[in-house]
Amino acid sequence: MNVTTVKWTIKDYHQIIATGILAERNVELINGEIVEMSPEGEYHAYASDEAGEYLIYLLGQKAKVRQAKPITIPETNSEPEPDIAIVQRLGKDYREHHPYPENIFWVIEYSNSSLTKDLEVKTKVYAAAGIPEYWIINLRTMELIVFRVPTDAGYQSHEIFKTGEIRSLAFPDVSISVETLLGV
Repeated sequence: MNVTTVKWTIKDYHQIIATGILAERNVELINGEIVEMSPEGEYHAYASDEAGEYLIYLLGQKAKVRQAKPITIPETNSEPEPDIAIVQRLGKDYREHHPYPENIFWVIEYSNSSLTKDLEVKTKVYAAAGIPEYWIINLRTMELIVFRVPTDAGYQSHEIFKTGEIRSLAFPDVSISVETLLGV
């Protein structure tokens, strides 16, 4: 006997959310599947919150820094909630829709228990959507993994940083401290 799982569209997912069924659940839509999100530990919450504030300060009016808010990827029926998404400032447009891939400069995930999902699943989702950069803060090894050059098969480039400074592709004039992102 073959078992077939139900794949949800973004529209289906929004309808389910509107009913309140998922109100007490911490979930996201990935590749048409409603996936349980890992709870945040103290260090994860601290580091991602501090990094969000730091990026808001650094980027100012250049971009909007959204913390733990959904982004919509229609191509894969996904609506993940990255820890940080650096997106275009579209103001009230975001009352009607979450940022689409063309609105996103880069996303950052803080990973401990979700590391396998973030490395194996989300890299493919973000790359297939054409999101230019995907940064993972690996809380197990205290390093920043930077993925760039998105293709349908995944990102073609990745670098690992433990110290120093990094510059995003979108804002090469802004120097970002790796240590501050790591929360050390």
